Amino acid sequence: MCGGFTCSKNSLVALNILYVVVAFILIGVAAAAKATSFVTSLSLVSVIIACGVFLLLISIVGLVGASKHHQVMLFFYMIVLFIIFIIQFSVACACLAMNGNQQLLFAQQGWQIADTSTRKDAQNFFGCCGYDFKEGNKTKHLDHPSCEKVTNKESQLCCPDEEYRHCCSNITTASDTPCPCQTCDKPIQKALEKDFNVVGGIGLFFSFTELVGFFIAKRYRHQVDPRANIQSLLRQ
Repeated sequence: MCGGFTCSKNSLVALNILYVVVAFILIGVAAAAKATSFVTSLSLVSVIIACGVFLLLISIVGLVGASKHHQVMLFFYMIVLFIIFIIQFSVACACLAMNGNQQLLFAQQGWQIADTSTRKDAQNFFGCCGYDFKEGNKTKHLDHPSCEKVTNKESQLCCPDEEYRHCCSNITTASDTPCPCQTCDKPIQKALEKDFNVVGGIGLFFSFTELVGFFIAKRYRHQVDPRANIQSLLRQ
């Protein structure tokens, strides 16, 4: 019968092994999302990484506590696991609820605080040049490194000749001549949308397994080991 001491123990051990795998998935996906977004200030993704690290540590505590039926470790495991569930669930919902304007604001703030090297890496990765954002009815141009060596998706240089020097340098004055390369606001926003959806979806799905682990640990902690009863009877 599943629900007895042995079944609860095996279920908790198996669940914590799953948590170890989940922790590495959360850390890997969130770290990849943060790396590919370059200039964005992804504090939410950083929280997901932190949840993954804590989940890895607490899963080890859960494995030891389940195998030894250690009351103190199981109690500590339950409390920390429930806290991780609340944080991970909240952050995952925040990632999924992030709209386009908020994503653009994240990208804009990230570009403004990024150094020249980071902006250069973003331009080379996305094949874009500079960063534009709208403030009311006006479009503002933020400073950016030179785009002379940047190529777009068609493998064409953003600055093929002198005609485009105005947009491929860090000059922010407006000009009637369009740049061959698009600005970085749109590709970065698309990358943000994808990253937030992936990280939020994975975090939300696996957060419910943590709630299951909490209830299994609670039940297992209050169960009596039948082997201990047998040994006590034999001693009598």
